[in-house]
Amino acid sequence: MLLFADLLSAQKSSNIDDESAVVFMYHRFGESKYPSTNIRMEQFEEHLKYLAKNEYKVWPLSKLVRYIKEGKDIPKKVVVLTIDDAYKSIYTHAFARFKEYNFPFTVFVNSSPVDNGSKNYMSWDEMREMQSFGAEFANHSKTHDYMLPKEGEQSWKKRIKDEIDVAQNRLQEELGEGTNENPKVFSYPFGEYTKDTAEFIESLGYVGVTQTSGPINLYSDTKFLPRFAMAEAFGDMEGFTLKLKTLVLPIESISSIEPLVTDENPPKLTIKLKRSVKNIGCFLASGKPIPLKWNSDVEFSVQANEKLKSPRDRYTCTAMAGNGRWYWYSHFWIIK
Repeated sequence: MLLFADLLSAQKSSNIDDESAVVFMYHRFGESKYPSTNIRMEQFEEHLKYLAKNEYKVWPLSKLVRYIKEGKDIPKKVVVLTIDDAYKSIYTHAFARFKEYNFPFTVFVNSSPVDNGSKNYMSWDEMREMQSFGAEFANHSKTHDYMLPKEGEQSWKKRIKDEIDVAQNRLQEELGEGTNENPKVFSYPFGEYTKDTAEFIESLGYVGVTQTSGPINLYSDTKFLPRFAMAEAFGDMEGFTLKLKTLVLPIESISSIEPLVTDENPPKLTIKLKRSVKNIGCFLASGKPIPLKWNSDVEFSVQANEKLKSPRDRYTCTAMAGNGRWYWYSHFWIIK
């Protein structure tokens, strides 16, 4: 079985119930004609109000990543607010709210539409203004191209490196040479990657951030840091607070970290836990339950009853953790 790289680090705490941090991902604000990626402003206001009222520690993403890399204990109630794609409504709708609550936030920028002056995207001047109020900016590629191999190995490596290098250079030319340097962070366009592309991007010096749901702790693999997506359909306060209080399922190993489904569909996933966790339930992205087969007190296999449909799906496994909190793990699948 393949082990999560960070799970076995001797420098990290052996406490399997280490505190988890939660990272949320937004795209658009107050743009109702894009419901799948938009958050309504009243929903967003409620999110920020709840975090402030309940004294959550809102960190920039770079701070959380440094804690993971340095093996520093993550405090209770840490949350990170991220935004993908640098759409204009971040500046016109969300920025004032961030300033009001004095919350830092992280924007992942795909640089080409910004350089091309697209009216749907922020300008570099607007980003510089936001930067002066605590916003940080990170890499989302040049053109928002897929990070899946679609050509020979040398060609896809050249293409991906160019996508990342150009965006990184533009971020530093426009926003300062220290931008996205400590650490370098990259958000996969469409949330898609393979094991090979994730390892290659790591070799370029980047932490990889996904769109796979789940919390983060000191054991999380920095090639695939998860985030909870927020949009109209699942941005209500019940869903927001549930995700806010999640803990990482204490996993020792999984059978594969490869998300690309090729031969076996539906794919089978085997998970070995660090200790017994009762009443685990697993589900597809649609919410349909998936059967579990327990191989031992700490190991189970999960496989959907039907083929997964293109382009993407996931297996999500949860269990009650006490005090109104839930253990949570999602495994992302790409079906081509």
